[in-house]
Amino acid sequence: MAITALYASATGMKAMDTKLGVVANNLANVSTVGFKESRVNFEDLFYQTKREPGTPNAANQQSPPTGLQVGLGVLMSGTQVNFNQAPLEVTNQKYDMAIQGDGFFQVQTYEGGQQITAYTRAGNFVTNANGQLVLGNSEGSILEPPITIGSDVQEVQISSSGQVLVRQQGQQTFTQIGQIQLARFINPTGLMAIGKNLYVETDASGEAIVANPMEQGLGQIQQGALELSNVDPVKELVELIQTQRYFELNSQALRTADRTLELISTLYR
Repeated sequence: MAITALYASATGMKAMDTKLGVVANNLANVSTVGFKESRVNFEDLFYQTKREPGTPNAANQQSPPTGLQVGLGVLMSGTQVNFNQAPLEVTNQKYDMAIQGDGFFQVQTYEGGQQITAYTRAGNFVTNANGQLVLGNSEGSILEPPITIGSDVQEVQISSSGQVLVRQQGQQTFTQIGQIQLARFINPTGLMAIGKNLYVETDASGEAIVANPMEQGLGQIQQGALELSNVDPVKELVELIQTQRYFELNSQALRTADRTLELISTLYR
């Protein structure tokens, strides 16, 4: 039993160490635009059945042996992203966009040397040297479908339905130069994070459903605003303290099991 307790405590320490890393990452990204918090899911490990001898009954007969099930610890089954809507912050920057409701912006990125489509809730867009709208991350991921803002554009308006309208120098009217499209997923928690505020689809998430904003269940776009991180720092701080305490408890259980094994070894010498 002491060996089982030793192993179970070790798995508990490993699980809490992983959870500590996830909570710390949430807290580190409390100010990251469009960041979505993650949580760790755990499951108990398989059980070991030990046969215990029976006990005498009233008729002075031995009862059948019984099975004693002892758990062998805990295992991290995976992490799950919480895609709940976060508060919006008004920035009044013409290229900043926030999604109110379901959906992701589509951008071009590279993975394994290949160009792929990635998805993000971050809307801190800027223009690159070619006038293309790109995500303000370290890669400058290009918005998809591409939208190019000419150097002679004086004013830009982005409607709630994703129409990009510009007024050029010397003109009084606005002209539509592009249409922003959003993507949604049947199971967004199945998306895989690849860093830089980006996610890619997986078999678990299903294929992207692409349409204009406010169509097919997609949300609307608000220009001049950004969706903030949905991390609750107070909640995460409590989680951090609890995780540390659980780690210490498992560490204490491991030391106790080790002392028990040492005592048993001394008795049987």
